Amino acid sequence: NTYNYLNSQIFFGYFSTIFHLQCFKSMKYHIQWFRRDIRHDDNHSFYHSLSSTNPTLALFIFDTNILEKLSDPYDLRVNFIYKQLQQLNEIFKKYNSSILVKIGKPEEIWPSLISEYDIEHVFTNHDYEPYALNRDAAVSDFLSSEGIKFSTFKDQVIFEKLEISKDDGKPYTVYTPYKNKWKSKVDFKNLPHYPSEEKLHNLAQCSFQFPSIEEVGFKYKELKTTDVDLSNQTLANYSINRDFPFKNGTSRISVHLRFGTVSVRSLYRKGTELSETWVNELIWREFYQMILWNFPHVSHSAFKPIYDQIEWENKEQDFAKWCSGKTGFPLVDAGMRELNETGFMHNRVRMVVASFLTKHLLIYWSWGEAYFAEKLLDFDLAANNGGWQWASSSGCDAAPYFRIFNPTEQMKKFDPELQYIRKWIPEFDTDLYPTPIIDHSFARNRALERYAKALKG
Repeated sequence: NTYNYLNSQIFFGYFSTIFHLQCFKSMKYHIQWFRRDIRHDDNHSFYHSLSSTNPTLALFIFDTNILEKLSDPYDLRVNFIYKQLQQLNEIFKKYNSSILVKIGKPEEIWPSLISEYDIEHVFTNHDYEPYALNRDAAVSDFLSSEGIKFSTFKDQVIFEKLEISKDDGKPYTVYTPYKNKWKSKVDFKNLPHYPSEEKLHNLAQCSFQFPSIEEVGFKYKELKTTDVDLSNQTLANYSINRDFPFKNGTSRISVHLRFGTVSVRSLYRKGTELSETWVNELIWREFYQMILWNFPHVSHSAFKPIYDQIEWENKEQDFAKWCSGKTGFPLVDAGMRELNETGFMHNRVRMVVASFLTKHLLIYWSWGEAYFAEKLLDFDLAANNGGWQWASSSGCDAAPYFRIFNPTEQMKKFDPELQYIRKWIPEFDTDLYPTPIIDHSFARNRALERYAKALKG
């Protein structure tokens, strides 16, 4: 009897292994398509997908339409996504499941998927960027033609599109009234929670081979800037410490917001208890998302078209020195070197380097925007575009054109002991450090003249 029992257990274990390795082709599935929401908890679309009697297949597509445009084989964003997917996969393994990772163009992958699996319904969360909107429209049309439902949900913001609008229904273009209306409509204590983490037992019992990062087309690089600090102390002192780049005074949450590895609803719940200033920054993020949705032209031109009439210098040699952190202005150079090495730059410094490029060097803002898009680990089209247009005065609710940061005075105010400067510029105060590539007073006066001339028409 003992022998027969052991044999039956071995057979059962073997059968279970086969079951877990391969999904049944005849079974109907839901698919959760992860994109900017790489997490298992409080995930809006994932919750709805898991709330059905049909098992859910977890899917992530490394979209080669996007990846083919990346020039760095060690791209930090790909490394970050890859690491987060690995961690999510380990969670799913506890439920005898895993993530199906595909590499290719979505328009080619979806026909392949429906030939492999009997898919009844695809779930995912909204994405508001122009490429994503076109991609999702094409996928939706294809799935509909195959009789498959395609549902998307609001997840990465509290309010989207025109949910916060003026009394006449038009979108806001100034932040403060937008923020005030936003706050009047939100109930922080009763923000929804979608407990997808409680329904993981409804994942499909399948094990897929997780690809190597080389199979994705990239190489591994250690990430240096993804540690989050959401401690009560950091948030409570955020308004005091946030402008000083040498301090650990910010939450470093931006990259996790970008890829949805944290629930934005949970951040608002925590922030509202500790720091109104920090919450206001989260609302800025939603403001720029709203602007991109309602004014999509900002992705390729100035929000205020007249600012495209400015006579720019656009000198490539100046741009190259800015990119490499060799302008002779220490706060600008330290910021650019931090960006190039880590994929991160402190927000105060971002404003200074953007103002310097557009107003000191008179280089069109999109040059800097594109460089940040290439280098920033937390690159987000709406926020990056909004920030650059703010600095160059061409965006909605932007800094007035006559506000021109003095990089030297900014350094004295926000890095008075040169801690940040010396960290990123080891040759500072030596003959190896370059002299300034432009005189501040000359640059300021030139910018004022060029802007004024363009605005007069």
